[in-house]
Amino acid sequence: MLKLTPHSLPGRFLALLTAVTVALPPSMPVSASPAMEKLFYILKQKGSITSDEYDLLIATMKAEDAAEKKTPAPAAAAGTGGLEKRLAQTEEQLSNLSSNLFQTKSQVEEISKISDNTSPSTLSKTDLDALLSDKWYERIKLKGYMQFRGDALLRQSGGELNVPADPLASDGQTFGIRRGRLTFSGDVTDHLYIYAQLDYFGSAAGVNVLQARDYYADISLDPAREFRVRFGMSKVPFGWANLQSSQNRLALERPDAINSAVEGERDFGAFFMWAPYHIRNRFKDLVKMGLRGSGDYGVIAIGAYNGQGLNRADLNGQPHYIARVAYPFELSNGQFVELALNGYTGKFVPTTAGPGAPTFGGGGVKDQRVGVSAIIYPQPFGLEAEWNWGQGPQLDTASNTIIAQSLQGGYVQACYRHVFADQKELIPFVRWQTYNGGRKFATNAPRDQVDEIGLGVRYIPYPELELSLMYNRGTRTNTTVAPFPDVKYDYIGMQAQINF
Repeated sequence: MLKLTPHSLPGRFLALLTAVTVALPPSMPVSASPAMEKLFYILKQKGSITSDEYDLLIATMKAEDAAEKKTPAPAAAAGTGGLEKRLAQTEEQLSNLSSNLFQTKSQVEEISKISDNTSPSTLSKTDLDALLSDKWYERIKLKGYMQFRGDALLRQSGGELNVPADPLASDGQTFGIRRGRLTFSGDVTDHLYIYAQLDYFGSAAGVNVLQARDYYADISLDPAREFRVRFGMSKVPFGWANLQSSQNRLALERPDAINSAVEGERDFGAFFMWAPYHIRNRFKDLVKMGLRGSGDYGVIAIGAYNGQGLNRADLNGQPHYIARVAYPFELSNGQFVELALNGYTGKFVPTTAGPGAPTFGGGGVKDQRVGVSAIIYPQPFGLEAEWNWGQGPQLDTASNTIIAQSLQGGYVQACYRHVFADQKELIPFVRWQTYNGGRKFATNAPRDQVDEIGLGVRYIPYPELELSLMYNRGTRTNTTVAPFPDVKYDYIGMQAQINF
């Protein structure tokens, strides 16, 4: 039950209203003043009362005011007894009013304890069912972000620049929206969590379209939600940079060596995940503390997925299988360090086209990798390092066939996070990345070689706004046009990210 104290806002309001009522003579009713209407309006805007409750309160207040104006004022001779009776009636009315006004607010406060995306409710199942028996929608959260970006190509030689993960840079666009994300998520019941994400302007081809980015359900198998199964389209638990949200990543795009395993980071699949309750909270806190964690994909994750990539159907009836182990350690000095080992295996069906299109074996081409990650979170210095090895589809130009060939690559990124007294942040960073192997998601799966260094800085004046500037210099293969030249380049990317 909500308790009103003299120091709380509702308590001060009721005390003030009671004092005014007592001070007024019996012949002067409490009118429907603009101040009262304004107060009810503020409570409605803050969500303490609904629009229907607001309308009812205003209508009732004005009706009572009109009725009192028509009723002759009681004689002054009524004396102290009449005043005490009037005061008692007023206090009873105020008590009923306060109960109605703050009942909804109390429910909202209780609901806020339920849906935190990763942790179970603190309410009992009986209380939870009673509270939300007809209000499941109260558990759903809406959030999102937009990345407005501008690119400037300073130099290119040897061919046209193509950056697989950055369609704006590849198309030579000056300004554009790189990502426009809108997410719905929440604990619908004590066993079911849902997550759905839409992406505007998210096509890898640079076309302005709306596409599904995530749509999955987590089924908790125990009351503490340490064991869960995920069904649907979600991120494939491989690597660390792939799992980190683009909203939290410092560099404008993911490193090629890791992203080439699962371009778009997502696929249709089923995954089993486990993590102790306190570690699930730690994964969540690494994001909430501004340390830019990768999110909660369990300490152990195993599963199967189509293997063809984001929004693509399975083409061979043979799933990819994956396993990942990750643990975020907290050292004695409060420093967080995360280590991970992951790998997958399967057969990938390449896309082929053009005159004399290459061929490949029936059922697809062997596709398997193993990778390691080591993350020192920025407190204030931070370091990220990942590497993966394996075999994957790659065009053999001599035989004009796509066969499994060796691949390897990774990246190292260092940063420094400075938080000012007014909570503004400045994060300079530097990243080196390299990759040598096939790009299986490109038509005809050509060889891809990347060697790049990037310097950048992110400035956060407000939580709602993050500004980034990044300079990239290197050599990379244009995997979209035969004979697939290696292009040397310099370009600058600028980004304004709006969080909501």
